[in-house]
Amino acid sequence: MKPLSKNIIFALLAVLLVSAIFSGITLSSEKPAEVSMATLVEEIQSQSVEKIEIEGAEVRITLRDGIEQKTRKEASVSLSEVLIDYGITSEELVAADIIVKDRSTRSYILGVILPSLLPLFLLILIFWFMLRQMQGANNKAMSFGQSNAREIKDTKQKITFADVAGDKEAKEELEEVVEFLKNPKKFSDLGAKIPKGVLLMGRPGTGKTLLARAVAGEAGVPFYHLSGSEFVEMFVGVGASRVRDLFAKAKKSAPCIIFIDEIDAVGRQRGAGLGGSHDEREQTLNQILVEMDGFAPNIGVILIAATNRPDVLDPALLRPGRFDRRVVLDLPDINDREAILTIHAKNKPLAPDIDLRRVAQRTPGFSGADLMNLLNESAIRAARRNDTKVLQEDVLDSIEKVLLGPERKSYVMSKEEKKVTAYHEAGHALVAHMLPNCDPIHKVSIIPRGTAGGYTMKLPSQDRRLHRRAEFIDDMAMMLGGFLAEKETFGDVTTGASDDLQKCSTLAREIVTRYGMSETLGPRVFGGSQEMIFLGKGIHEARDYSEKTAEAIDLEVEKLVNGAMQTARDIIRKEKSSLDKIAKELLEKEVIEKEAFEALMTAAQS
Repeated sequence: MKPLSKNIIFALLAVLLVSAIFSGITLSSEKPAEVSMATLVEEIQSQSVEKIEIEGAEVRITLRDGIEQKTRKEASVSLSEVLIDYGITSEELVAADIIVKDRSTRSYILGVILPSLLPLFLLILIFWFMLRQMQGANNKAMSFGQSNAREIKDTKQKITFADVAGDKEAKEELEEVVEFLKNPKKFSDLGAKIPKGVLLMGRPGTGKTLLARAVAGEAGVPFYHLSGSEFVEMFVGVGASRVRDLFAKAKKSAPCIIFIDEIDAVGRQRGAGLGGSHDEREQTLNQILVEMDGFAPNIGVILIAATNRPDVLDPALLRPGRFDRRVVLDLPDINDREAILTIHAKNKPLAPDIDLRRVAQRTPGFSGADLMNLLNESAIRAARRNDTKVLQEDVLDSIEKVLLGPERKSYVMSKEEKKVTAYHEAGHALVAHMLPNCDPIHKVSIIPRGTAGGYTMKLPSQDRRLHRRAEFIDDMAMMLGGFLAEKETFGDVTTGASDDLQKCSTLAREIVTRYGMSETLGPRVFGGSQEMIFLGKGIHEARDYSEKTAEAIDLEVEKLVNGAMQTARDIIRKEKSSLDKIAKELLEKEVIEKEAFEALMTAAQS
């Protein structure tokens, strides 16, 4: 519980306690009626008074019928003298039964001292709260430069290398680091030194943080983790102070591991900014460099860092002696995807006939995080159907949901829009099927998903790292197949092809300027984006060619796009009957799976 919350609770308790005291005093009995001294004299003379109690200047009267009254007298004069002055005889005074009480300490405290001390008590309470708050602020100020690194101590959710599928080479590198920590003598006998830093590089979702957690689970040594952004503050020098505190804490616990996630937050190349906050970031980076490999010995502390932007890191951070090892985590291949799916499916009740191999074939380009999200979406879909098991159709439908978004069942297309969409997707599918370098068609649908009115899913039969120029040319023709199908069928085009045109234009420009596949311009890379950190990503392009070359690039891009368009047009005109059959099938069933599509194409071409 925070100190401020405790103070509020204590204040409320104090108020409740004081309220209880006063309520006990005021509610203990009914208030007696206030009468004058003349009324008291009349009641004594009429013999209605049972007894009279005197306590200081207060006079309490109890009548014979049980009614209580009260009056007051002068403190320096006795009641008897007052009553005698009013004409009361000695016999009547005796009959009135006058009792004189000494004023009690309790009543004196409650009646005199407590009302005067209560405001003073409240002032003291307020000042005490203020001092507590000031003390807390001073403590925060003193700890402002301390590291916020958290040590992993939870063994209930311990992750080991057995929980990480794929990335075999990366695991081998990190297993070596763990072995260094567990048995350093084995390596020191051969003159080997423990690595000072390990940099995990890879795309988002490839498992960098998961591998770091596996190292923590396997090593059995203190493991501190924090984010790179936790070093950077508004005040200059705070980040460097936190780095010093972090390494000082780690050296006391050596051997140990420090994990910094997203190190590019503080590790960007120096000298690229315009001052201001970047000065603080650069000071923090300088302190990290000194702590990793400076004059002070840094024995037994291994720094593991993760980033998906190794290209922006400072060269001094990447040299040997700092990050001695660079571990690259790539997207998983089909075997790794199947293994990852198997791990994430352990706590999910899958149907016996579910085929994870088929799921792995349908998910090229998926990272480990994507596959985990895929099975989670599948379990959610099964729960919505009130089913107790996850079926194959749940997983296959979730693939499309992850790629394109959920089905837009509430969106109802008109007959004209539905027909245009059917011919558009049929054009994509027909051109892809007829060209030899396009991937096989797995599914064609005109059910809207996300921002797409329909989609054609083509997937490679095997994972590929290298792509040929012929593949790019055929892919461009396939992208333009929907555009040409609309134009050849209806004599007009719609905005549905805008995304296809953008992708086709981008691919054509990359063929010319990035991959060196242009027959006219030759094997050369033209331009390249240089990230200017203070202006934003990709806002500046390094143009290393003349206006004449730029014109030649535009002509070559136009030539490629026109060639792909002519290829798609020839196929659609030649196979017009097949296009009509595919569109008709889509209008009737809305979805065509791979087997049905291949059977349809075989029947159309026979």
